[in-house]
Amino acid sequence: MKLRVLLIIVGFVQIVLGLGYLFFPHLFLQSMGHSIPPTDINYPLGMLAARFIVYGGAFIAIAKSPFENRLWISNMIFIQLIDFGVGVFYTATGVMPLSLSGFPMFNAIWISILLFVWRPKALGNNKS
Repeated sequence: MKLRVLLIIVGFVQIVLGLGYLFFPHLFLQSMGHSIPPTDINYPLGMLAARFIVYGGAFIAIAKSPFENRLWISNMIFIQLIDFGVGVFYTATGVMPLSLSGFPMFNAIWISILLFVWRPKALGNNKS
Protein backbone atom coordinates (compact mmCIF):
# COMPACT_ATOMS: atom_id res chain seq x y z
CA MET A 1 0.00 0.00 0.00
CA LYS A 2 2.73 2.51 0.95
CA LEU A 3 4.62 1.82 -2.30
CA ARG A 4 1.48 2.42 -4.33
CA VAL A 5 0.88 5.75 -2.59
CA LEU A 6 4.54 6.71 -3.16
CA LEU A 7 4.30 5.81 -6.86
CA ILE A 8 1.22 8.01 -7.25
CA ILE A 9 2.91 10.91 -5.42
CA VAL A 10 6.04 10.60 -7.57
CA GLY A 11 3.86 10.40 -10.68
CA PHE A 12 1.93 13.50 -9.68
CA VAL A 13 5.14 15.45 -8.98
CA GLN A 14 6.51 14.48 -12.40
CA ILE A 15 3.31 15.59 -14.14
CA VAL A 16 3.28 18.94 -12.31
CA LEU A 17 6.91 19.54 -13.31
CA GLY A 18 6.13 18.59 -16.89
CA LEU A 19 3.08 20.83 -17.13
CA GLY A 20 5.03 23.74 -15.67
CA TYR A 21 7.88 23.35 -18.15
CA LEU A 22 5.49 22.79 -21.06
CA PHE A 23 2.90 25.54 -20.61
CA PHE A 24 4.65 28.34 -18.73
CA PRO A 25 8.38 27.63 -18.59
CA HIS A 26 9.57 31.17 -17.82
CA LEU A 27 7.03 31.75 -15.06
CA PHE A 28 7.73 28.28 -13.67
CA LEU A 29 11.50 28.81 -13.59
CA GLN A 30 11.14 32.32 -12.18
CA SER A 31 8.80 31.09 -9.41
CA MET A 32 11.54 28.65 -8.35
CA GLY A 33 14.14 31.44 -8.30
CA HIS A 34 15.99 30.54 -11.49
CA SER A 35 17.14 32.96 -14.14
CA ILE A 36 15.01 33.16 -17.25
CA PRO A 37 16.65 31.52 -20.27
CA PRO A 38 16.30 32.77 -23.84
CA THR A 39 12.96 31.89 -25.41
CA ASP A 40 14.49 29.33 -27.77
CA ILE A 41 15.25 27.15 -24.72
CA ASN A 42 11.50 26.61 -24.37
CA TYR A 43 11.75 24.02 -27.14
CA PRO A 44 14.12 21.64 -25.27
CA LEU A 45 12.19 22.40 -22.06
CA GLY A 46 9.05 21.25 -23.88
CA MET A 47 10.81 18.04 -24.87
CA LEU A 48 11.88 17.56 -21.25
CA ALA A 49 8.28 18.25 -20.20
CA ALA A 50 7.04 15.42 -22.43
CA ARG A 51 9.25 12.98 -20.54
CA PHE A 52 8.11 14.28 -17.15
CA ILE A 53 4.44 13.98 -18.13
CA VAL A 54 4.71 10.51 -19.66
CA TYR A 55 6.86 9.14 -16.84
CA GLY A 56 4.45 10.65 -14.31
CA GLY A 57 1.44 9.09 -15.99
CA ALA A 58 3.25 5.77 -16.16
CA PHE A 59 4.01 5.91 -12.43
CA ILE A 60 0.37 6.49 -11.62
CA ALA A 61 -0.54 3.54 -13.86
CA ILE A 62 2.11 1.19 -12.45
CA ALA A 63 0.92 1.89 -8.90
CA LYS A 64 -1.71 -0.79 -9.63
CA SER A 65 0.94 -3.46 -10.22
CA PRO A 66 4.36 -2.43 -8.91
CA PHE A 67 5.86 -5.93 -8.98
CA GLU A 68 5.34 -6.26 -12.72
CA ASN A 69 6.92 -2.83 -13.25
CA ARG A 70 10.11 -3.11 -11.21
CA LEU A 71 12.19 -1.80 -14.13
CA TRP A 72 10.25 1.51 -14.14
CA ILE A 73 10.84 1.83 -10.41
CA SER A 74 14.55 1.06 -10.73
CA ASN A 75 14.85 3.58 -13.56
CA MET A 76 13.26 6.29 -11.41
CA ILE A 77 15.72 5.51 -8.61
CA PHE A 78 18.57 6.11 -11.07
CA ILE A 79 16.93 9.28 -12.42
CA GLN A 80 16.63 10.67 -8.89
CA LEU A 81 20.24 9.75 -8.06
CA ILE A 82 21.43 11.51 -11.22
CA ASP A 83 19.28 14.52 -10.30
CA PHE A 84 20.89 14.57 -6.86
CA GLY A 85 24.40 14.25 -8.33
CA VAL A 86 23.79 17.10 -10.77
CA GLY A 87 22.53 19.24 -7.89
CA VAL A 88 25.58 18.45 -5.79
CA PHE A 89 27.91 19.21 -8.70
CA TYR A 90 26.38 22.57 -9.61
CA THR A 91 26.06 23.59 -5.98
CA ALA A 92 29.63 22.55 -5.11
CA THR A 93 31.04 24.41 -8.12
CA GLY A 94 29.17 27.59 -7.20
CA VAL A 95 26.91 27.65 -10.26
CA MET A 96 23.77 27.08 -8.20
CA PRO A 97 23.17 28.36 -4.67
CA LEU A 98 21.94 25.84 -2.12
CA SER A 99 18.81 27.99 -1.74
CA LEU A 100 17.81 26.85 -5.25
CA SER A 101 19.22 23.34 -5.29
CA GLY A 102 18.45 22.22 -1.74
CA PHE A 103 14.76 21.43 -2.17
CA PRO A 104 15.14 19.48 -5.45
CA MET A 105 18.13 17.56 -4.02
CA PHE A 106 16.13 16.75 -0.87
CA ASN A 107 13.26 15.48 -3.05
CA ALA A 108 15.65 13.38 -5.14
CA ILE A 109 17.10 11.74 -2.04
CA TRP A 110 13.85 10.89 -0.25
CA ILE A 111 12.25 9.62 -3.45
CA SER A 112 15.24 7.42 -4.36
CA ILE A 113 15.62 6.06 -0.83
CA LEU A 114 11.93 5.21 -0.39
CA LEU A 115 11.68 3.68 -3.86
CA PHE A 116 14.79 1.60 -3.18
CA VAL A 117 13.65 0.42 0.25
CA TRP A 118 10.02 -0.25 -0.76
CA ARG A 119 10.65 -1.58 -4.27
CA PRO A 120 9.25 -5.03 -4.97
CA LYS A 121 11.86 -7.74 -4.75
CA ALA A 122 12.16 -10.45 -7.40
CA LEU A 123 10.55 -13.73 -6.51
CA GLY A 124 12.84 -16.61 -5.66
CA ASN A 125 16.54 -16.69 -5.17
CA ASN A 126 18.12 -16.14 -8.58
CA LYS A 127 21.78 -16.90 -7.88
CA SER A 128 23.78 -17.63 -10.99
